[in-house]
Amino acid sequence: MNLDKIIKEAIDQTLLESGLTTNKSKEVKTDSKRDSKDVMSEAYVAQSTKFDLKTELLSDKTKRAHQELLDGYVKKLNEVSAKIDGSDKSSANLNNSEYRSLKIDESYNLNAAFLHGLYFQNISDLTSQITVDSLAYMKIERDFGTFDRWQEDFIACALSARNGWAVTLYNTQLRRYVNTIIDLHSQNVMIGMQPVIVLDCWEHSYYRDYLKDRKTYVYAMMKELNWDVIEQRFQVAEKIHKILG
Repeated sequence: MNLDKIIKEAIDQTLLESGLTTNKSKEVKTDSKRDSKDVMSEAYVAQSTKFDLKTELLSDKTKRAHQELLDGYVKKLNEVSAKIDGSDKSSANLNNSEYRSLKIDESYNLNAAFLHGLYFQNISDLTSQITVDSLAYMKIERDFGTFDRWQEDFIACALSARNGWAVTLYNTQLRRYVNTIIDLHSQNVMIGMQPVIVLDCWEHSYYRDYLKDRKTYVYAMMKELNWDVIEQRFQVAEKIHKILG
């Protein structure tokens, strides 16, 4: 099995876990002066899932607002995708061009949609429990020294994000698990990133229920992490690790 296939499977798994699916469109064009060839279209369509969060640590109003945000990001992502497909690429430039603006908006809305989906999937487990013999626990201990040190570092990331995200990820460059901060949705995104644990740290995720007390919100969400979902993500990351050698 080659690396391209492993990465494709990882992307497919991430799509599934984040509650999003994409349908990449393709078309075949014929050049009268050359042999016919396949041309990959830029356009794709993402679909959001309706999440039923059981947690009582977030209010129903917050849950509804979160779902509306996800739906809105997916809608905008699809609109941007369609515009990119029909944009004038010949006029692209670094100073001011429609194509540049659309590609920036694509990253922003795509990250927003996927991060929200990953976050919803890995919270709200009312019977949250991690076992010491699980893959997730063993890899966290290996790369952070102890589980408690990972937790301390992750919380520090969550408290440091400027309207953004705290993420535990497998880094394909470092070939180990690390914590990182993403500001907004697309600033400071670490290259080689395969997310395994995602926590929303935007003010809208907690302000209605916790006011300025982000720390209490972070602790609450971590009490109900869905370690079954997280375990599956570690399994995908380890497949990538294995093929990298």
